[in-house]
Amino acid sequence: MKALSALSKFLGMHEEFLKLVKNYGFKWSISSDDLIIARFTKAENPDEVFNWIRQVKECCPELTDFMDLMVVSGLRYGEGVDSYNLIVRLAKKGKLKQYYDTERETLEHYKFKKIFLRRTKKAFISFVSKNLVERISSNEQLSIYSIQTKLKRQIGRLRFGDIREIHGTLLTKFLSESEINFLHGRVSSSVFMRNYFNPALISDLKSRTFQGIQNIKKRVS
Repeated sequence: MKALSALSKFLGMHEEFLKLVKNYGFKWSISSDDLIIARFTKAENPDEVFNWIRQVKECCPELTDFMDLMVVSGLRYGEGVDSYNLIVRLAKKGKLKQYYDTERETLEHYKFKKIFLRRTKKAFISFVSKNLVERISSNEQLSIYSIQTKLKRQIGRLRFGDIREIHGTLLTKFLSESEINFLHGRVSSSVFMRNYFNPALISDLKSRTFQGIQNIKKRVS
């Protein structure tokens, strides 16, 4: 990025370069140390994020179930929209069992590899209550772009990344780092996660996750 920026200035095309960076979503690299420092100095008040969630529900009641899915799953924004729409589509076809295990109360993302198992961003499973899945099943599909447009117009800011961050942080009271990494799709981040971690052997993973979810939901109700 630095080299391209310098080249664009040399060629007198820096403004065009900045537009391309914005249009294609290029990011300037940041060291892990700087990233941690940025999180510390950011000092985000979680109540601000919870207030934003409540504001979205109030301004856009049609997004209530979607926001609840984001809160309890910790999925990335695009994954959340894909999961929501997949629930709706399969439910209308009477095939929701292909995706949602009612006994385990688990959305099994891994069964739909093309959607959820991308090269660098993955989602394997999410624990979601039957009640919420039933509510979503009766809705219509959502557009990733229409949600963004609507929220930017009515509220002015998107905070889905903050929801995921708070989800992972607050779950530390109930889950280990490896368990949170698994639920957030970061299985390839260490040798242990790649070769030894097996969530199927953790019998109380669901119950502890739901404990954490209930703790989070209390903050947005």
